[in-house]
Amino acid sequence: MSIETGRRVLAMESAAITACADQLDDSFDQAVNLIFECVGRVVTCGVGKSGHIAKKMAATLSSTGTPSLFLHAAEAVHGDLGMVTGDDIVLMYSHSGETDEILHLFEPIHLLGAKVILITGNPESTAAKQSAISLNTHVTKEACSHKLAPTTSTTVMLALSDALAICVMDRRGFTPKDFHERHPKGSLGKQLTPVRSLMVPYEEIAVVGPEADVLEVMAAISSAPVGAACIVNEDQHLLGLISDGDLRRYIVNHPDGLHAKAQSFMNTKAYTIEPDLPADQALARFRKMERKAGDFPVVEDGRVIGVLTLKDLLRQVKPLAGREETSG
Repeated sequence: MSIETGRRVLAMESAAITACADQLDDSFDQAVNLIFECVGRVVTCGVGKSGHIAKKMAATLSSTGTPSLFLHAAEAVHGDLGMVTGDDIVLMYSHSGETDEILHLFEPIHLLGAKVILITGNPESTAAKQSAISLNTHVTKEACSHKLAPTTSTTVMLALSDALAICVMDRRGFTPKDFHERHPKGSLGKQLTPVRSLMVPYEEIAVVGPEADVLEVMAAISSAPVGAACIVNEDQHLLGLISDGDLRRYIVNHPDGLHAKAQSFMNTKAYTIEPDLPADQALARFRKMERKAGDFPVVEDGRVIGVLTLKDLLRQVKPLAGREETSG
């Protein structure tokens, strides 16, 4: 019984979102343009369940490049209208468009000089007639078994809000780097952290010239927190890489070759990585490598600036499914 009810609710809400998508018109473009061109902030406003959607929209806008805050409709008339300025856009939420707390706000908001965008299920309502732009989220009925609790209507409001936010975000040319600056912590922040923030800096890694012998390479690796040595020229350009494993294999196969030069047994085809690549993309690149490696020279403008270790990368993002084999 519960499964069937659950399927019914999901089907109803899905159909309502599709219907909302089908009826989008020029008013949606106008709303996107108005928000994009706003020189102040977007103040989202609502009460009850609509208020919860408004609060979520403020968070979504703020995290995608549009400064925003939430104004509770009931608190607004008791002083919180001081949050609003003439440069702002007020994004109001009211399913009926006749909510008293919402209607009481129009006169003072207009006096402040702010413009109102209304998201409502009643485009002919009093609130719609007083708004600069009205977006229609009309639904035929709620998914609630009694057709009372806001369910389908709030789902459509939420979906339309997301559509607005994403369109504005795209207009801004908002990038993953911008997103990370607003999400420095949590799982999203970890995945978007750039390689340069995770790498072992140049000053701390093992670096030798092409003429260094086996013992010098061994000493450099032993004194560094990274299990590989970058072979560079005078301009700090990468010539090759010698991992701890490369070194051990060379010594086993050439026990009398301790005076061999690094350039004679370095890996000249070592994988490198860019410093501004997000951590999740760096991990995706590792997954695609034919020969797994544990250390990646970080190269910027042709120069080595550090080394990213697989160990540090895995600490930052979710571990790979299954056990990864590395050859070091």
